Amino acid sequence: MANNEKEKESTHILSIDIGGTGIKACILTEDGELFSEYTKLPTPKDSTPENVIQVIHELVTPLAPYGRIAIGFPGYVKCGIVETAPNLAKNKWAGYPLAQHISDVLGKPVRLINDADQQALGIVAGKGFEIVLTLGTGFGTALTFDGDLLPHLELSHLPVTKNKDYDDYIGEKAFQKEGEKKWNERLKRVIEIYKTVFNYDVLYLGGGNSKYISFELEHNIHLVSNRDGIKGGAKLWAAEEKYHVFTTYPKSNTKNGK
Repeated sequence: MANNEKEKESTHILSIDIGGTGIKACILTEDGELFSEYTKLPTPKDSTPENVIQVIHELVTPLAPYGRIAIGFPGYVKCGIVETAPNLAKNKWAGYPLAQHISDVLGKPVRLINDADQQALGIVAGKGFEIVLTLGTGFGTALTFDGDLLPHLELSHLPVTKNKDYDDYIGEKAFQKEGEKKWNERLKRVIEIYKTVFNYDVLYLGGGNSKYISFELEHNIHLVSNRDGIKGGAKLWAAEEKYHVFTTYPKSNTKNGK
């Protein structure tokens, strides 16, 4: 391997975004610039850990070179282990060591974080209190202050009506059931709640369903793309010990630590 290829392998980052309907990946430079094409495959309908890993392996096999992996996951994760996965296969993910399995399959160190948090790292301007909301299969949230992630809160599971949480109220199932017009009315309500409760400086709206927003947004609310968000994988690796991110190494690698 030529020296420049070795350097790219040691510094470049494979960034993966796992969603309820699609899994995306690309290779980034350590500065967060796209080095490879942005690629995507559908999330398997039977979205068990084994099936999701199989799709990831298929998706990333053509991508090279890279020396580190960043993964955004749609749920709560801690120390490389999945705690919740509300929009993937039920009762299959709790306690699953996803980071270790990916690290072993691909042979590289892995950092695993909530998908909205990873998107936020790639999107926010880094000034004041900024919030990222992802409108997709579920309702993803990330809070940042001066560019640093605040502790992750699964705000999607807060009640917004007597019998619905935010996932139920504004997620993909609600979009399909209620239709575009009513979904937009619900989103307006959600934005007003967030404006009142959080008094954010800037709000970013992303995710696949953000393209259906039909009302005018206030000056401090911006639409963003998944392509921008996946760049957060580079910042995740630049974060060092920020955000309490745990680094998982392949079992064949003698390194171990955070």
